Amino acid sequence: MSNLTTSKPYAIFNQSCYGLSPLSENTVDALITDPPYGISYQNHEWDKALPQRQIWEDSVRVLKSGAFGLVFSSVRLMHRLMVDLEDSGFIIKDVLFWAYLNGMPKSRDVALDIDKELGIESRVVGKYNYVQGYKKGGAENYYSDNEKLKYEPNSELGIQYKGAGLGLKPAYEPIILVQKPIEKGLNVAQNVIKYGTGALNIEQSRIPYAKGEGKVGHNPHPNGRVSANIIRTDELDDGYDKFFAVPKVRQKAEDFNHHPTLKPIELMHHLVKLVSFENQTVLDPFMGSGSTGVSCLTLKRKFIGFELEKEYFEISQRRLENTKN
Repeated sequence: MSNLTTSKPYAIFNQSCYGLSPLSENTVDALITDPPYGISYQNHEWDKALPQRQIWEDSVRVLKSGAFGLVFSSVRLMHRLMVDLEDSGFIIKDVLFWAYLNGMPKSRDVALDIDKELGIESRVVGKYNYVQGYKKGGAENYYSDNEKLKYEPNSELGIQYKGAGLGLKPAYEPIILVQKPIEKGLNVAQNVIKYGTGALNIEQSRIPYAKGEGKVGHNPHPNGRVSANIIRTDELDDGYDKFFAVPKVRQKAEDFNHHPTLKPIELMHHLVKLVSFENQTVLDPFMGSGSTGVSCLTLKRKFIGFELEKEYFEISQRRLENTKN
């Protein structure tokens, strides 16, 4: 069965990805996806559990021998997902760390809970406007102007535990780099000749030298450094930001796109360039609002995506139709 039967450089399906029924065996060049993390993000129903292992078995089936994949995950359940990927036939090659500064702490002031348990009313010390995640003035679903009361503990024990919480501020997201084994009996070069897969696109994903920066290394490459497994959204002022930095998601860049886990296009550009070459086909079984597909079309790749939620499928469709390649 042909994967792309139309004149368009993409095919998207408003259906469950399980089975990947429209796709033929050993026909897809790369996998990039942002599946449910199983952490109930913002209490979304679709994020209640990790994907069933079947989708990774299906992905192995449709990917070409030696094909690479990138799978976003969460710190808490990355180990579970890696086991599923490995048990499905993938080789774990690396974990990329997407680092940023604007993560939301998943915590609470335990001292106020202590007051409540002791039957003591916490003190009101002021008011504030709650801002969720991104800067005020951004996408409407990311902030609220509701004025809230600010409390401090009032009990003796509560005061002792003032500011105590349940977790740290997240500052990175793991992206698991996997590979389908090359065909038995072939070396890497032979696999590339036969299938076009088996090697990372190091050349196209190099990090250019900063303006005025001297070339580095014993044999410096004119196009820059080899990409590292740390990717940054923000400058961290530690002397290493030259390795790679991508801009944040621009608020209101697309007023119709309100997907809660939207990834920066520049980040997706880097990932697409790393695991695929021009004119190859990239699969995203959990397409969401279509950022992987937009990046693929921009970079002259073909794209196949699946999205069960009709609302997000329609957003993806609109974004892909508006993307020039």
